[in-house]
Amino acid sequence: MQMFKDQDNHTTHEHSEGGVCRIPLTTDEAVHPPAEPPKMNDITWRIFRIMAEFVEGFQFLSEFKNEVTIFGSARSKPGNRWYKEARKFGNILAENGFTVITGGGPGVMEGANRGAMEKGGESIGLNIQLPMEQRINEYVKRGRGFHYFFTRKVMLAASAQAYVYFPGGFGTLDELFEMVTLIQTGKMQPIPIVLVGRDFWKPMIKWVETTLLEKEKTVSAKDIKILQVVDTAEEAFDLIKDSTERSFF
Repeated sequence: MQMFKDQDNHTTHEHSEGGVCRIPLTTDEAVHPPAEPPKMNDITWRIFRIMAEFVEGFQFLSEFKNEVTIFGSARSKPGNRWYKEARKFGNILAENGFTVITGGGPGVMEGANRGAMEKGGESIGLNIQLPMEQRINEYVKRGRGFHYFFTRKVMLAASAQAYVYFPGGFGTLDELFEMVTLIQTGKMQPIPIVLVGRDFWKPMIKWVETTLLEKEKTVSAKDIKILQVVDTAEEAFDLIKDSTERSFF
């Protein structure tokens, strides 16, 4: 049996009878590839590990109410405008009885968790376990670590009645368009999707309107209305304060 990696960084095992089995690498395996290809019982136990992460994750989330999930750059420093705005937003949410959920990391996530903790609110982090460290900020009161990125993504997508996005990078955009797609396709009930930072988000909205909607006609006008753009924590709260709790699916 031969083992090699494909372009998507999957470990591929080619059996003598010609069958091919692709197994996603975990984060630590990508850094330190296993010397021997996994046997079938290893694959089975990996599936059970994935199932356990889902079960434990949903049980964890079921303990909270009035959840708002916040995304944004992990690179924003405490003096950054969006770190401070996220912290203020966390303050406001906690004062009004909402649970703050983030990815548990630094930057905007830390700002939001910090704001919630300062006002005695629920400050939750759903973080990812990395080979060398567990990136969780000190303001998370209760957290859950995930071994697999995709199970964490499902938990973040299932976790709230409103989603608020501060300026960020590819990870923030990935989470944003996943939620928009779920609402667009009717796989999730419509809930507030709020983008904070007009100067940051407006060029993207303009591109969606001119290229996707008008030129290529790959989206409809009602799809764009899923997104609401504001500039401050107070404006964001006004859009989500009357949101209602939703089921996971």
